[in-house]
Amino acid sequence: MPHEEPLPFWLVNVPREQWPDECPDFLRECGEKDRRIIGTPDAEHKKLSWEEVRHFISINRVDFFHRVPSELRRYRQFTHRLIKEYGSIMNFIVNERLQWKSMVARGRPFEYDEDIKILHNDWPYGIDDKIIHLVIWTKFELDEDPVTGLSTPESHLQIDGFVNRTFGAKLHPDKYAWFKNWKSLKSVHAVEHFHVMLYDPDPEFIKEITNGDVAMTAKLP
Repeated sequence: MPHEEPLPFWLVNVPREQWPDECPDFLRECGEKDRRIIGTPDAEHKKLSWEEVRHFISINRVDFFHRVPSELRRYRQFTHRLIKEYGSIMNFIVNERLQWKSMVARGRPFEYDEDIKILHNDWPYGIDDKIIHLVIWTKFELDEDPVTGLSTPESHLQIDGFVNRTFGAKLHPDKYAWFKNWKSLKSVHAVEHFHVMLYDPDPEFIKEITNGDVAMTAKLP
C-alpha cells in the first residue's frame, strides 16, 4: 500500500473541491501552535466539558482553551480581512461591535453601566455547546500586577463583585466562572475586557444582558 504524505495544514478540514493551489495569505504568518491546531481534523478535536472549563479557569490555565480547528481557520481569515478593511482589530471592535464614540470612562470601575458592554465572544473556544461565552468590555482599566500579569487583589474583587451581581441572581455559583486573559493570549490589547462562561443559562437572560447581540461566527457563512 503506497505511503500517503500528510496534508499541508492549510488543506485540513477543507473539502477537496475547495482546495487552494497554495497556502492562503491569511494562514501564511501562522505560528506553530495555530498551524498545529488548524492542521488537526475537526473530528479529532475534543470539546471541553463544563467541569474541565471550570478547572482550567481555577488553576489559571486558560491557555488550554482552543478553538475548533476549522473555526480557528475562519477566525484567522476574518481577522485578516478586518485588518485590511479597518486598519486593526481594535478599530473594528470599538467602531462596529462596541460602537463607543468615546473611550473615556465616566466613573470608577463598574460605577456606571455606560462604561461597560456585554457581548458574545465572536469566536468562542471548542467547548460544550451548552456553555455561553461572553466578553465584558470596559472603558476603564482593570489593574494587573506588573510582575505576574494577574489581576491585583483589588481588581479581582471588583470583577468578582460585578460578575456575582450580574449573573448570581440567575445562576447557581457553580454555573458561571470568569477569567482575564494573560496579556500574551489577548487578541485585542487596547480595549480592556475579561471573559465570563455560563453553563446552560436561560437564553432570554442572555438576550437581555447582551441587548440581543449575535456572535460574528454566527453571522458569517
